Amino acid sequence: MLLSDLLEKNSHQPPRVLTVEDKLMTLGCKDLGERIVEAEMELTLAKSKGYLRNQLNKNRSFSGQKLIAVIGIYTGFGSRLTRNRLRGSWMPKGDALKKLEEKGVVIRFIIGRSANRGDSLDRNIDEENRLMKDFLILEGHEEALEELPKKAKFFFAAAFETWDSEFYVKVNDNINLDLDGFIGILESHRGQHGAYMGCMKSGDVISDEGKPWYEPEWWKFGDEKSYFQHASGSLLILSRSLAQYISINSASLQTYAHDDVSVGSWIMGLEATYVDDNRLCCSNSRQDRVCSLA
Repeated sequence: MLLSDLLEKNSHQPPRVLTVEDKLMTLGCKDLGERIVEAEMELTLAKSKGYLRNQLNKNRSFSGQKLIAVIGIYTGFGSRLTRNRLRGSWMPKGDALKKLEEKGVVIRFIIGRSANRGDSLDRNIDEENRLMKDFLILEGHEEALEELPKKAKFFFAAAFETWDSEFYVKVNDNINLDLDGFIGILESHRGQHGAYMGCMKSGDVISDEGKPWYEPEWWKFGDEKSYFQHASGSLLILSRSLAQYISINSASLQTYAHDDVSVGSWIMGLEATYVDDNRLCCSNSRQDRVCSLA
């Protein structure tokens, strides 16, 4: 209607093609992008100054209880059989899961929402969660392979805002975890500020579009095209302060082609303590490992 009125007003003038800028200006939303950026910056500033702290505390499930670890298991819509396998192995379920939480360890499956919100995929997850009560559903995240790097931002931010914990852990659902041994490793690092733990690695940056593991932002990694040191995405651990940083700054954090590289890029500019522990290298099934590939 606005465009029609504009055309009518200009009907006695020589016709001209309306550019995208003309249309946006007519609709009054040319500065919408700038306003969104400003709002994100204001939100980041408010979080950093603690103005949202009371609201976060209301959302926390364990008021006054400091946990040892929140362990998030990445899962997808088609992975129910895998989840059931994990529930029958190292991950407790039912009353055993509650007792573990009383001891300071929370374990949840991590999943976003369907691109078609409210469809059968979402409903099935909601029903499974109603029965098992072992999901952290990321309402603002679209569950898709190409969105996986962004999932890390949503997970660490949501976990920090929900639970007060020493450590926040991301683990893939193809990992078998020696839970007692793993908690023992975390216990040995309690109180260590800015701990970034895992099986540290680097690797080549793939700059050829169409090849597996292609990195669209390849040019940012220099002439050698090599990633910086970062914890493998199979299992990585952040201390409370690092998860808090992600929660505060999630709106402005850059993501790359891989979730573990993305997390590593956020940590690289911080005063973090890198802990490279071979026991957290899940690709090796030696006896001194606390995790192995299923």
